[in-house]
Amino acid sequence: MGTLTTPERALRRKRRREELLDVADRVIQARGPGVSMDEIAAEAGITKPILYRHFGDKDGLYEALTRRYVDELASALRPAVRAEDPRSRLAAAIDAYLAYVEREPERYRFLLHAGDQPRTASILEDFRRTHIANCAFTAVENLRHAGLDPGFAEPWAQCVNGMVRAAGTSWLETRSLPREKLVQYLTTILWDGYGSLRRTVAEN
Repeated sequence: MGTLTTPERALRRKRRREELLDVADRVIQARGPGVSMDEIAAEAGITKPILYRHFGDKDGLYEALTRRYVDELASALRPAVRAEDPRSRLAAAIDAYLAYVEREPERYRFLLHAGDQPRTASILEDFRRTHIANCAFTAVENLRHAGLDPGFAEPWAQCVNGMVRAAGTSWLETRSLPREKLVQYLTTILWDGYGSLRRTVAEN
């Protein structure tokens, strides 16, 4: 067997790194975000120094996993922009976010944990900042069409982000109502406002 070229070695190393991330993901899915490097190395059938060789340390491994999970969440949210009208887009985005929470509870718990760690917090903050900016950009045009002050766009986007994230975190642990109902409630509050809830009560 001939000597590998530098690009071939780099490709092989990248593939091995992804394989180890798959193993780490599998362990986290089974045992939660607090797993140790020893547990991951044992699952991969390697020694811990080999794991360090690929990621440097535990923080390096967690940083790589955080980027992978953030990319997955961003991909899950992307189709929501295809909805035909602004209210439907909001509902679709909320539903996509909560669907990720429902489908990937341990990955979501990992992201919550990563948001509190110095090395990975910036990754989550960049994701939120981008998501809020996109939400605000869409809201500006909607507010102008409605004859309203577009200055509301950024505070509204911040509210959407904060409320949905807080509701999703709480719902992750309680599952107090079906996802579809929570999506309906959040969309009503964020799009129609609390006044719409009073009207609903009055009509009933």
